[in-house]
Amino acid sequence: MYANMMRLHFADALNFLGKLTFRRIWNAIKVLASYYLARWLGLAIQWGLPLTVSIEPTTACNLRCPECPSGLRAFTRPTGNLRVDFFRQAIDELSQNLVYLIFYFQGEPYINPRFLEMVNYAHRRGLYTITSTNGHFLDLENARKTVESGLDRLIISVDGTTQEVYESYRKGGNLEQVLQGARNVVAMKKKLRASKPHLIFQFLVVRPNEHQISEVYRLAREIGIDEVKLKTAQVYDYQNGNPLIPENERYARYQRQPDGAYRVKNQLLNHCWKLWHSCVVTWDGKVVPCCFDKDARHQLGDLKAQGFAELWQGPAYQAFRRELLKGRGRIDICTNCTEGCKVWA
Repeated sequence: MYANMMRLHFADALNFLGKLTFRRIWNAIKVLASYYLARWLGLAIQWGLPLTVSIEPTTACNLRCPECPSGLRAFTRPTGNLRVDFFRQAIDELSQNLVYLIFYFQGEPYINPRFLEMVNYAHRRGLYTITSTNGHFLDLENARKTVESGLDRLIISVDGTTQEVYESYRKGGNLEQVLQGARNVVAMKKKLRASKPHLIFQFLVVRPNEHQISEVYRLAREIGIDEVKLKTAQVYDYQNGNPLIPENERYARYQRQPDGAYRVKNQLLNHCWKLWHSCVVTWDGKVVPCCFDKDARHQLGDLKAQGFAELWQGPAYQAFRRELLKGRGRIDICTNCTEGCKVWA
């Protein structure tokens, strides 16, 4: 089993490395050098363009997960679907420097009816493509289209191994439908003799499901999933405890203090790799610093109104980087951040 897992990881790594070009490697060197120089000098020095961009196919979702603004229908920003014409324009500008593209921010990507068409466009531009789904739309037709799109990595959220536990977080979800969707993709890969997408079960560890961690590995083996990843859960009201915080602190982002209160485990260091190498683009073209700005309150530009290179080095972005270097604790989206705090299997 271990040898097979290593073979699958190696195949995925080779696929990723095969996407690299001299231009992408040189851009990555510039970005990395500027990041360490900025940390050393405390100045907002940034060279190059992003290595990765997360783009939002939609804000809509079929589930009502309790710690998700999409699930709670709690956005104050506009909701909608990413348009193909805008997506192609953005990718045409960015693709020569990007290493990989994440089709996810908020919402369920498969709700956008042209989602896989956009994946295929990015695939044809030589990008390593990733998406994350709750798995409820992976019927046989979508499984076939997913494999044919050229998608490189498919993350399927499986946050429980029994229906009762699964739906305690994935409100409105059906575990068997998710598992059947995963089986459909595995079967379609075999039928089409495809090595992609690399399939991952992502298990969001919360108190109701932490006793099922070993079971999700068993399910993954039985179905033919390539990898399992454990993820710590972000909760908004954690200071006085929360029923979602796991008992096992290894899987928690928060640590109980002697007085009974909770705090974020990781120390808020005054630098962040994300602000140098990545960004998030909402469905309507707004650029925000990272995935923690779920309601797009820190808009640093609009791709429908300006070119990305201008925006990336523009006054709003540079001002945000300067503020971060002065003190992340003063930026609201940073105070519950998982930078360096995720638990991977």
